[in-house]
Amino acid sequence: MKLKELERQAVQVWSPASQYPVYLATGTSAQQLDASFSTDGTLEIFEVDFRDPSLDLKRKGVLSASSRFHKLIWGSFGSGLLEASGVIAGGGDNGMLTLYNATHILSSGKEPVIARRQKHSGAVRALDFNPFQGNLLASGANDSEIFIWDLNNLSVPMTPGSKSQPLEDIKAVSWNRQVQHILSSAHPSGKAVVWDLRKNEPIIKVTDHSNRMHCSGLAWHPDVATQLVLCSEDDHLPVIQLWDLRFASSPLKVLESHSRGILSVSWSQADAELLLSSAKDNQILCWNLGSSEVVYKLPTLSSWCFDVQWCPRDPLVFSAASFDGWINLYSVMGRSWEVQQMRQADKISSSFSKGQPLPPLQVPKQVAQASLIPPLKKPPKWMRRPAGVSFAFGGKLVTFGLPSTPVHQVPQPCLRLVFISQVTTEPELLTQSAELQEALGSGNLLNYCQNKIRQSSLQSEKMLWQFLKVTLEKDSRMKFLKLLGYSKDELQKKVATWLRSDLSLGESPQSKGDDLNSNRQQAFSIQTSKHTTWEASASSAFFDELIPQNMTPWEIPITEDTEGLLSRALLLGELGPAVELCLKEERFADAIILAQAGGSDLLKQAQERYLAEKKTRIAPLLACIIQKNWKDMVHTCSLKNWREALALLLTYSEPEKFPELCDRLGTRMEQESGWALTSEARLCYVCSGSVERLVECWAKCQPASSPMALQDLMEKVMVLNRSLELLWGPDGVSPGPATTYRITQYANLLAAQGNLATAMSYLPSDCAQLPVQQLRDRLFHAQGSGVSGQQSPSFPFPRVVVGATPYSQETSSSRLKFQSSHQVPILPPRPRIFTPQSSLVMPLTPSHPSPYQGFRMQNTSDYRPSGVQEAQPLPLGPGVRPGPQDSLKNAPVPKGNHQRKKLPETFIPPAPITAPVMCLAPEPRGVLSSQPAVPSQCQQPLEKINRKELPPEHQSLKISFEALLQRCSQSATDLKTKRKLDEAAQRLECLYDKLCEGTLSPPVLAGLHEIARCVDAGSSEQGLVVHAQVVGCSSFSEVSSFMPVLKSVLTIAHKLHI
Repeated sequence: MKLKELERQAVQVWSPASQYPVYLATGTSAQQLDASFSTDGTLEIFEVDFRDPSLDLKRKGVLSASSRFHKLIWGSFGSGLLEASGVIAGGGDNGMLTLYNATHILSSGKEPVIARRQKHSGAVRALDFNPFQGNLLASGANDSEIFIWDLNNLSVPMTPGSKSQPLEDIKAVSWNRQVQHILSSAHPSGKAVVWDLRKNEPIIKVTDHSNRMHCSGLAWHPDVATQLVLCSEDDHLPVIQLWDLRFASSPLKVLESHSRGILSVSWSQADAELLLSSAKDNQILCWNLGSSEVVYKLPTLSSWCFDVQWCPRDPLVFSAASFDGWINLYSVMGRSWEVQQMRQADKISSSFSKGQPLPPLQVPKQVAQASLIPPLKKPPKWMRRPAGVSFAFGGKLVTFGLPSTPVHQVPQPCLRLVFISQVTTEPELLTQSAELQEALGSGNLLNYCQNKIRQSSLQSEKMLWQFLKVTLEKDSRMKFLKLLGYSKDELQKKVATWLRSDLSLGESPQSKGDDLNSNRQQAFSIQTSKHTTWEASASSAFFDELIPQNMTPWEIPITEDTEGLLSRALLLGELGPAVELCLKEERFADAIILAQAGGSDLLKQAQERYLAEKKTRIAPLLACIIQKNWKDMVHTCSLKNWREALALLLTYSEPEKFPELCDRLGTRMEQESGWALTSEARLCYVCSGSVERLVECWAKCQPASSPMALQDLMEKVMVLNRSLELLWGPDGVSPGPATTYRITQYANLLAAQGNLATAMSYLPSDCAQLPVQQLRDRLFHAQGSGVSGQQSPSFPFPRVVVGATPYSQETSSSRLKFQSSHQVPILPPRPRIFTPQSSLVMPLTPSHPSPYQGFRMQNTSDYRPSGVQEAQPLPLGPGVRPGPQDSLKNAPVPKGNHQRKKLPETFIPPAPITAPVMCLAPEPRGVLSSQPAVPSQCQQPLEKINRKELPPEHQSLKISFEALLQRCSQSATDLKTKRKLDEAAQRLECLYDKLCEGTLSPPVLAGLHEIARCVDAGSSEQGLVVHAQVVGCSSFSEVSSFMPVLKSVLTIAHKLHI
């Protein structure tokens, strides 16, 4: 790809790598003449700015020279000084060597010429600065003359040794890139002489035995000190030879791809495998010396390129100077020339247009085809990663790196090592997880809980583990009461002690005699009752008919006062009025006794009147026990007496209602105590066996869960699950969404530590949620042969038939006709991600009462929609990848009532949409869509319209979402958030419209009710989890109008901690 161009008949040189900005110096070439036949020369410096999209170079300095140049070289000598840009050396005719101060040329201030020396006998064609000592300059000219110049003392140059024989021109000189005292020179006879300046003599001569090499250039290997390349300008032998001085009998490699003589070579200092060459065949090639192949090739130029040079600072750029008077800058990262051709055409058009646009350019087809310059076939060294690291699934760390000592020219492929190591960042987590796994495997959870009780430092944690331990034992209700501080044995002892203390304080002889008489009478009555039979004997009947002697007769009052009215009511059998009279006179004992004779209804009324009028501290407790109204007790009792409330439920509540009542008590403790009783609320959830509530309560207390906190949660969840399995069996426990999410999170954490087998054991095997199935699939295949004996899990992704189908200009109706004429393969239905069937299951009924009976409902029965069915996806044609384009394109215009079409038995399920679709796929060029645009429901006006009233079963959704919006608006402080909430309130009208029309599928409705339940419970985080599950298993066209805005509201609520 061409980057810049400059029209100059000149030789070139780049500024050193340390110089910024990048400059390119040009000097009028001595090898060419223009039409004026002038011998004057010019030295110019141009700035190379790749940020400028134009092809022009900006000239920054110019200097007239007395002669033209054969060679230019730019060294970094003096560049360490302030505002120093180095030294430019120019070789001219008649042995002239001129040194210039680059800084003075750029500033046009001081005299730029440092020195002129004319020691050589002919044209100076070879120059090179020492890369280690910038003050040393090597020059070569005719008659095998080579001088070493010290820029600190230019009076007398030194020679590397005696002149090589026979005397001939020096084509090139080059300093070794690894050893500072080694210099080489190239000669037209085909030999290269290597000089050692310490010995002041040549140490080796490299020559081709064919005697056909005409060396035009040489270059040292950037990394290997003993290797160099020679190029031949002979048209009969246009080759590049790679030599190693350790084996100088023949070249290591010979590169042959040029058809005519090679004029110049340049070795990349950034990547030792890349070598540039230009030849008389008008080609510029880039070689890979490792594979000896051409990896980059410029198209045929119009003239020979006599000099190519890599840019020292930008390794992907090189310059090429040609005999046609142009210097071009290219990039080895190839690209089409079409952009440059259009830019040039626009530039010409702007010069010829006079305020009016020119007609479009009609380019012939053969010209319009852009010539594509391919980039490098292999990434260059500066773009390769010297080292790399990446984490893999299962806590594996994959690393690679280059060898410490570079390996060059190895005949076989070099061995590259990739290291895989196991990274463990949570050793304490793995230790505790192993202990839990061992306890679960051995079934010795009682000792495990006992150890946890001893290790707990907080009283709340110790209490929670004591409750968890009780769940594993028999007679759990009585043991729960003991943990709450209520024991029947202790109560009986305290009551007996209290009664004895009362008797000792108020006893008397008369009372003792009365007690003795009463005891005798009681014993006599008991003894006589034992001898009574159904058929009385004659003797016993005789004694029964005897009238007791010396008994005081009692009278029935017949006065007009309360006693008389009460007597008349009793004589007439009117027990109801009699009870009313007793209650009015506050004779509660008489009222209760009479009510017992009047039946259960009358007794109930008497009890209610008594409890309503008798205002004592114990009266509410008596009311709860007598009336058995435990739901009101849970909602009205003081939270200070949560222990007593839980004890009442444990003692009196029915087994089937006990879990729900405990959950209600725990929820009230969370919401009304200001998080003060959150830890105590977990005890209620343990008593009810509600794992889901326990996890949700933990999530509220741990907004940012740490690994050890998650481990602590899993220990409690696993123990509680095991107690439920002992009661209901393994199939009776089904984790809810929050529990599944935390189990999946914990399994991911274990997998990240390399504990794959344990992580897989925690995942439920029958869970239909997509994240669980995907993780099970990854864990199964990541273990390899370590899971022998286990059945491979089902593939967790929907299978989609992928195939290229020709584009058709027909409408969607014709596509449906095309579908019916082809056989569609039957694919397994995709797994359900969130379905109400998995969480809203009828409770199992055990054979014996237990405190966990009914725990499977988890207070979700109120939100269960009627007629729950699984949604069926729409069918697609064969080879058509399902997506949002098809669902939007084939969707009918929304009207008043939507009718669901009957689905065929054979269908292809659509792929799940996991991200919003920003735009539809573009239509192919030249084809106009004949189908009009279909407006979506989100584009409808948002003003209120007359719609049907929400169905009663869905009115709770609107109440919950509007209450959430109101709470967010009250808590929000910035205007941006409030505007989002106002917009969300308007866009939720789309949801209410769909609810009125009844167009939402049952799974979506169930998911919405689950989200509303999470909103009511104050768990926005769990609501987002359920939201993601609903979106994953729903059709995009069905939920796209309201699900994004609902997610936005939940996200805002989560940020505001609502």
